[in-house]
Amino acid sequence: MTEQQLREKLRKISALFEGATTPGEREAAKAAIERIRKALGETTKTEPSIEMQFTLPDRWQRRLFTALCRRYGLEPFRYKRQRYTTVMLRVPRTFLDRTLWPEYVALRQALDIYLNDATERIIREEVFGDDEEARERAG
Repeated sequence: MTEQQLREKLRKISALFEGATTPGEREAAKAAIERIRKALGETTKTEPSIEMQFTLPDRWQRRLFTALCRRYGLEPFRYKRQRYTTVMLRVPRTFLDRTLWPEYVALRQALDIYLNDATERIIREEVFGDDEEARERAG
């Protein structure tokens, strides 16, 4: 997968979660994000926000998650003395379960596949052709 193909796949994933299914709707992605923000605003009026703690093991996952939160007007944070792997968020549970988390998982999976393929290719081409895992031996 090339970087351009990855970008297109990420746009398609975002469009899916924003409700955009046709090329014309994809062009109006900003309007769709705004609709989601308004829906989130309405949800916060009828459903209390809960404080959630997420443990995201690497900086790429944290950066993706925090960017996605900010895209919808949410403010991720950490308390003093919390680990860098921790991200806190106040959000209505239904928005988290129906929109934010499923979109994050789909985007993360697409990025994981791309980064894994790129890493393997670079190791094979620039370091050594055999990039297989270490073999297991009997103790």
